Amino acid sequence: MNLAIGHADRLVEVTPLFGADDEALQIRPRNEAAPTPASWRGLWDEAQGLASRHLRQAGALLFRDCAPPDETLFRTFAASFGSSLIGYDFASTPRTAVGDGVYTSTEYPAHQTIPLHNEQSYTLTWPKRIWFHCVTAPQSGGETPIADSRQIFARIDPAIREEFTAKGLTYTRNYGNGLDLPWQDAFGTTDRASIQRYCEANRIVCEWTPDGELRTQQTCQAVARHPQTGDDVWFNQAHLFHPSNLPPTVRETLLAVVGSTRALPRHVCFGDGTEICEQAMSHVRQVLDECTRAFPWRTGDILMLDNMLTAHARAPFSGPRRIVVAMADPVRSALLSS
Repeated sequence: MNLAIGHADRLVEVTPLFGADDEALQIRPRNEAAPTPASWRGLWDEAQGLASRHLRQAGALLFRDCAPPDETLFRTFAASFGSSLIGYDFASTPRTAVGDGVYTSTEYPAHQTIPLHNEQSYTLTWPKRIWFHCVTAPQSGGETPIADSRQIFARIDPAIREEFTAKGLTYTRNYGNGLDLPWQDAFGTTDRASIQRYCEANRIVCEWTPDGELRTQQTCQAVARHPQTGDDVWFNQAHLFHPSNLPPTVRETLLAVVGSTRALPRHVCFGDGTEICEQAMSHVRQVLDECTRAFPWRTGDILMLDNMLTAHARAPFSGPRRIVVAMADPVRSALLSS
């Protein structure tokens, strides 16, 4: 199926990224010649129009051959969609700020897989749009797999989905101690008073432990409704925070050190305090795997996601790989105003 923009003088064409059964789209120049600095602006102008027309349905747009790999150009491209780029507050993974709203992607070792997730769905404020730019494509692997969060929601067993929806989720984080991200990195500050104010404004319960470390708890949504489309989406990171996400030997070692599951670096339970069974988590992970699609990165690619409609991941890789990220359009959960 070809969704080429109809007029012959159009600069780009739109085609399915994976196949007719998937919503995600690929946008490429109609002219096979590499775009020049003089043509980028025209491509970007069309890209903005295409995004406004297609992103709410497609959930994911891959811009290919529209610009060279350049972090400054990428920042300009992402900002050209009309919203200010936002910071990475209340972080859960290590990243490096490149500057002016651009960050490196999660800096985990190359051999590790990062499972599917919607960015910052473990909290009550998240970006609605997110961009990934491939500055250096890996030698092998290193894809950023994606999945339709509407499809995930529909495939989750109704009994599990209803329990998650009704109860919500409480995430516990125990920072530092060499086991997880230091609180100074997670909040981007060493000022405890600033952290206290942030937590109070975002319904996060925080406490300082005797050894000077920080523990936070926040009760959040398990599913969400897209503010523009009205679609219900699976929107949480329970499968990442649940103890069953840890390899058995790692879990046993950590429990021997910290003493209980809720003292682990990360933990999740239902919002009423009851534990989530491992069978439910196994089912959720199976659905996520079934919905996953991936494409190989090419240097210069820009992937634009509606963060509520599309989850993303990272595959292991070899060779150098540099992906930078930008985010915009913060969404505040209705729980913050209740």
